[in-house]
Amino acid sequence: MELTPRQIVSELDKHIVGQDAAKRAVAVAVRNRWRRQRVDESMKKEISPKNIMMIGPTGVGKTEIARRLATLTGAPFIKVEATKYTEVGYYGRDVESMVRELVENALGIVRSVERDKVKDEARRRADERLVDMLLPTSGSYSSDDESKSDEELVQSVRHERNREKIREMLQDGLMEDRTVSIVSETRAVPMVMSNIPGMESMEFDFQEMFEKIAPKSRSKREMTVREAREFLIEQESDQLISKDKVQAAAVDLAENLGIIFIDEIDKIVASEKQHGADVSRQGVQRDLLPIVEGTTIQTKYGYVKTDHILFIAAGAFHRAKPSELMPELQGRFPIRVELNDLTKDDFIRILTEPSGSLTKQYQALMATENIELAFESDGIEALAGYAFEVNQKTQNIGARRLYTMMERLLEELSFESPDMSQGRVVINAAYVKQRIDDVSKDEDLSKFIL
Repeated sequence: MELTPRQIVSELDKHIVGQDAAKRAVAVAVRNRWRRQRVDESMKKEISPKNIMMIGPTGVGKTEIARRLATLTGAPFIKVEATKYTEVGYYGRDVESMVRELVENALGIVRSVERDKVKDEARRRADERLVDMLLPTSGSYSSDDESKSDEELVQSVRHERNREKIREMLQDGLMEDRTVSIVSETRAVPMVMSNIPGMESMEFDFQEMFEKIAPKSRSKREMTVREAREFLIEQESDQLISKDKVQAAAVDLAENLGIIFIDEIDKIVASEKQHGADVSRQGVQRDLLPIVEGTTIQTKYGYVKTDHILFIAAGAFHRAKPSELMPELQGRFPIRVELNDLTKDDFIRILTEPSGSLTKQYQALMATENIELAFESDGIEALAGYAFEVNQKTQNIGARRLYTMMERLLEELSFESPDMSQGRVVINAAYVKQRIDDVSKDEDLSKFIL
């Protein structure tokens, strides 16, 4: 969260080509979260996030921008599709469940941070339990009874020395492959009847009730010291951290820094002839409105206020317009950003510039078969040209077209590479033309293959 807007855009540029307006908008929105944490408490309550609506065709980077942003900031983040929600009373998910998912995400982040704080003590306790497993302490050795005989005292001292030697061997990593027995306890997971109208808010109540009354089942597992240590560290960490403290921190984190990305929001615009599912679509907008405006949602970790959660909505808006959404909902997304269609030059940049570009991915995959894959500039240009051309002739699916083209281009090589043992394959314009030209020219065939 310490990153400046310029630094955020710079980091996003490493993975996403173009779309500067969208990057700047999300960078400013994230920085405003940081600024809000530093203003006076009286003013802090008044500052609400400026929600963003991204408008643009599929495959131009809407989802990728939001996903990379969450990874970059470490904020609680979830991506949901507006189409999977329905109005209360219809079969489907309740829109309030997106807030519960966000809190679960925040809980994972907070728990990870708290575990890091206690990892040294948890490891010490885990190693002590491993010593007990490898050389158990008998009652006679551990007793403080002053009436022990001299022989028993000698045995006790010798036993403690052996335990100390095992501790040292564990610290030096000399017993990693020794086998120990671990007894683990689990509870039966209840089957919750989800997707029943009105039941989602009761789901966590049933879960908590079953967790309390369900009997524990004990099972004994054989594992190496290396595996057992990780298992025991996790157990000890859970005992060292305060469950209530983690839950309270998770709720606070979700309320103040949470980001919910709502994709396909254009699909909940009802058509002029409202019948069937279209009625539910309009209802989803009505149910979504109070959550975006600011309301309180009940979760199993307490009540969560949505007033300061940042909402980023996205949609292609091919058949509908943003102005066809409910006026009240439109008003809760004051920042509108239009993402541009991708050009041939954009495709060339996508294939070469990002740190995890498709060309680099396939080079890494082929390297596992001892095949050196070399992409020449004319080959990349030809591939980008075909992708742009097919997008113009058929459905425009943006950068996702490159995935299809690359698979088609390297299909034969991927199949034959295990039998080639080693070699160098050059991808130039002639190579691309030989494998894609015929398919791209046949429009009927390209609709199905590309």
